[in-house]
Amino acid sequence: MGSRVLQLDVPADSEASPRRNVPGSVSSPLMNGEKSLFRNQNAGFTALASPVRREIGNRSLTRSFCVDDNDLEDGKASKERESSIQSLGLPKIQNQAFLSGLAYCISSCSMILVNKFVLSGYGFNAPVFLMLYQNIVSVTIVSTLSLSGAVPTEPLTWNLIKVWLPVNIIFVAMLITSMFSLKYINVAMLTILKNVANVLTASGETYFFKKQHGTQVWIALMLMIISAVAGGITDLSFHAVGYIWQTLNCFLTASYSLTLRHVMDSAKQATKSGNLNELSMVLLNNVLSLPLGIILVLGLNEVEYLLETPLLRMPEFWLVITASGVLGLGISFTSMWFLHQTSATTYSIVGSLNKIPLSIAGIVLFNVRTSMQNSLSILFGLLAGVFFARAKLRDNSPT
Repeated sequence: MGSRVLQLDVPADSEASPRRNVPGSVSSPLMNGEKSLFRNQNAGFTALASPVRREIGNRSLTRSFCVDDNDLEDGKASKERESSIQSLGLPKIQNQAFLSGLAYCISSCSMILVNKFVLSGYGFNAPVFLMLYQNIVSVTIVSTLSLSGAVPTEPLTWNLIKVWLPVNIIFVAMLITSMFSLKYINVAMLTILKNVANVLTASGETYFFKKQHGTQVWIALMLMIISAVAGGITDLSFHAVGYIWQTLNCFLTASYSLTLRHVMDSAKQATKSGNLNELSMVLLNNVLSLPLGIILVLGLNEVEYLLETPLLRMPEFWLVITASGVLGLGISFTSMWFLHQTSATTYSIVGSLNKIPLSIAGIVLFNVRTSMQNSLSILFGLLAGVFFARAKLRDNSPT
């Protein structure tokens, strides 16, 4: 749901940002709105993965955006991400690892919780419009920074758009399904269910790219499946519609990650510099999502609801949804800052551990009915995510 880049937990993350979300679920990403979920895994740009990745986090996704579950990269991707960070000129300041990590955790958690509050707390029934508005906020901010010379972005040429459009269609679908699932499913269960996307992504990497995963990775993925099934069975607030949307979201998140990996080289060749940094992907994803979002708002007849709802006549509501868009984009900046201050290992582990306070906050703030069995299933799934992050990093580290 936000500036989605995203994996995010993507990641997500995850959710995910991933609202705007991003490849690499370093959990997103939103991610906006997972722009995060969405940050993508294979490209090493977690912010792309998710409005709800990543979780629903930043739309750079992506994810719901960091080395989150499905966004753990190989050495080449890590180098590309470091190059992207350096090109953005982020300051390397001593003793700021804690501050950058805290900023990333707060922005990614807040993105998902604010989206949940808008959709469930306010009862806002136009999730596609929410995604569209968050994308507009992201485009406005990134474009302003780019025009002022504060950050470098690639010009949006027709060749680049043609290469990226198929990925963007999946990206938009990922954000929308994340929004719909977040409306019906509590945050803690959503975090666990998003782990299924990791299983699909890992399987896709093995099938399409012949990538071999270690035994510990597959054990962690099996534990994630067990926790998701156990959590669904014991979920006192189970909602079939929400689970259907989330299942679809998992397939789309995996498809986004795998597709992005396939087109990334072509996309770089279509740019003038031969490179495509994270904020360029954020801008590209969100700009291309605007016409698709408008078509969907009209096609799903949300216009009639928007004209009738009193929420759009409340200044405080506009403040909240604008904040959600800023938070979604914030996942992209804070994730890059955090990675610049620490190692990829610390980044990935913190991204996984970040889901624990997010789940607790989701249960407490929204008065979610739960049971001992459901709580244990959620905890089991969260720990499986940490185990997965460690196993994937060990898998990718040189021997």
